[in-house]
Amino acid sequence: MRYAILLLTVAVLNLVSCNRTEQITEEYITQHLNYLASDEMNGRRTFSPEILEAERYIAAEFDKAGLDVFGDHLNYLQEFELIEIAVSEKNLIINETEINPKNIAFQTDVENLSWANGDDVIVTYVTREDDFREEWGRFRRNDDNLLIIVDPVHQESFNRYGRWFNRANRVFEEGAGRSIVMALTDIKEVDDYQLSAVTSTEKKSLNNPIGWIEGKRKDEFVLFSAHHDHIGIRNRKDQEDSIYNGANDDASGTVAVMALARYYASQPQPERSIIFTTFTAEEMGGYGSRYFSNQLDPDQIVAMFNIEMIGKPAVSGPNTAWITGFDKSNLGEIMQNSAEGSQYEFYADPYPDQNLFYRSDNATLARMGVPAHTISTTPIDVDEDYHRASDEVSTLNLSHLTNTVKAIVKGAELIISGEETPTRVDPNGI
Repeated sequence: MRYAILLLTVAVLNLVSCNRTEQITEEYITQHLNYLASDEMNGRRTFSPEILEAERYIAAEFDKAGLDVFGDHLNYLQEFELIEIAVSEKNLIINETEINPKNIAFQTDVENLSWANGDDVIVTYVTREDDFREEWGRFRRNDDNLLIIVDPVHQESFNRYGRWFNRANRVFEEGAGRSIVMALTDIKEVDDYQLSAVTSTEKKSLNNPIGWIEGKRKDEFVLFSAHHDHIGIRNRKDQEDSIYNGANDDASGTVAVMALARYYASQPQPERSIIFTTFTAEEMGGYGSRYFSNQLDPDQIVAMFNIEMIGKPAVSGPNTAWITGFDKSNLGEIMQNSAEGSQYEFYADPYPDQNLFYRSDNATLARMGVPAHTISTTPIDVDEDYHRASDEVSTLNLSHLTNTVKAIVKGAELIISGEETPTRVDPNGI
């Protein structure tokens, strides 16, 4: 009888221990961070062999944790194609004046583009008096085909934006969007135009590792995410090291998602379903999260906890983390309430001028109304390692990183249990 009671006591103690975050260990965090941010991974640049190796590594950890394969996927990798459309030749004539190709910048998803008067194209202008940046923001929110005439007074801005604009356009399918052409010229009014462009197309494969735990409310999803890509190898005269390891950005968030998957998979079935994913191609435009977001019904996603750069203590001290877009929903307040009475604290993003809410993978789902926010700790305004070769594991506080993962568990508690449901983000306010 005493032996039976002893066994029962041990079982109960094991269950209690299993429900605690002590199993989120610094040892686990360190092991996987050292791998993902090693020199052998060459900075995990999108389309590189190393990023595929990283994706398979993350997928293997999801498998070890015991996650289910999500949806109708065959494995833990959500594979998709990105199409790169590059312009090799371009010719633009306005009012019988040929524009120098150096003064033409555009992106298109149309093969061998051709425009002439009468086509479905809107001609618009950036005049001497206009703010180029403000006008550019307006153009990007427009869904029409645009011919933008830019006054030469804006040449510096045109050159800066044009270098980015003239890169290969990346789309999920050809012919599905629009074309934008910018021309730097002193022509004040367009009466007539003809444009032609020769393009080349290349298809490339990408992967988002993804797994999930089915909850009692199967179709109510809580999402934990990060991005596993970084910027690869860059040679700079002012630094000896050329490998951008991306330990903080965002191997730290990636290992957090892996640790969270391992933790929740060891717990009893949650009330709400939990999805774990790490996105590819965040650094080159957020294509991984954009593809992922379009595969789900956003109304079924209750909350998104996007985790980025949690390897360094915040300015408010250890065991604190900040949340981007704090005023966009009440998810931050719910996390604060969940953490009340614990050693952890969540607060609003202290760097609103940097628009961080719009600069990470949460933005796509937020624009669909999802309470999608990024959790971070790094003092981004003074961080000397951001997008530098010095972003290595040796610069991180691994004890802090481990505690932040535990804090996220605490902060998400009321949402995963179904006790709280965050308010939706207003897409019109983004």
